[in-house]
Amino acid sequence: MPINELRAITIFAKAAELGSLRQAAIAQGISPQAASQALAQLEQFLGARLFHRTTRNMALTDAGQQFLEAAQPGLIALQKAVQGVRGAREEIAGPLRIAGPRSTFLSVLQPVLDEFCTLYPAVQADVQLDDHIGNWVMDRVDVGFRTGTAPADGVIARRLFPLQLVICAAPQYLARHGMPASLAELVAHRCSVYRHPNTGKPMPWTVRAGGNWAEYDLAPALCTNDMDLELQATLAGQVMAQLTGVMAAPHIRAGRLVPVLCEHVSDHLGVYVYYGSRSAPRRARAFVELAVERLMDSSQHTLSDEELKAAQGRRKARARKH
Repeated sequence: MPINELRAITIFAKAAELGSLRQAAIAQGISPQAASQALAQLEQFLGARLFHRTTRNMALTDAGQQFLEAAQPGLIALQKAVQGVRGAREEIAGPLRIAGPRSTFLSVLQPVLDEFCTLYPAVQADVQLDDHIGNWVMDRVDVGFRTGTAPADGVIARRLFPLQLVICAAPQYLARHGMPASLAELVAHRCSVYRHPNTGKPMPWTVRAGGNWAEYDLAPALCTNDMDLELQATLAGQVMAQLTGVMAAPHIRAGRLVPVLCEHVSDHLGVYVYYGSRSAPRRARAFVELAVERLMDSSQHTLSDEELKAAQGRRKARARKH
């Protein structure tokens, strides 16, 4: 049914309730002229007169009474449906569909999710983890997280913190193979390359070079589409890898990994949270607000230049001693 006919039926029912078309117009927030026109259009559409009208009074005709009794249950159900949607939008409860990259979710997003579910136990979180870049509309996502570049137009996105790409290796790897002094020396090393989950193609390392970003192709000793496997192979001393700061930071701080070629660390990518529109349910907006509060410019998942140089310097000092 066209929306103008639905409005006309609503005006008709309100006029029958109040006994006045003018009062019905005020209740609906429209002019008396618009209400009168809508009622006339409805009578013309039905082919029946709905009210007996005089200058002072109006009363339902038999056809009007019959139409009101038939239409009223549907109008009441529609009103309840509208109130239900509006109430759910403002209540921090109900289903919340969250999408994020599997490779970084546990360390970055899991603490936020735990805190949110503790604060709002009436929310049912439905979490989809996948390193593929999907379609947020088709996937019915309420809140999404993405690493890399900003999400496409059509969503509201906030950049939480830079996603560093850090070349690093385990101490035992460096003890066997030495530490490269330049990018050119990487050809002599066993390097790991990440396979893009969407295209299936090996990805070049992206490095900072002279204030710009450059792609550096390598012949891989290991190629995988699983960041966890790549991390474990690096920790085991099998390969040197370019890892995200999210994955590398705790291991570098603990001494399990050593940053290499720190002057080439890339930070042109980011970690983003996004959602569909400003009319998103309150539970979605509350989750985004908490994520921004906990993760914006987080130092937990990034390494400062001082930290990188200090970690590299400690390794060089130990190497000189031996």
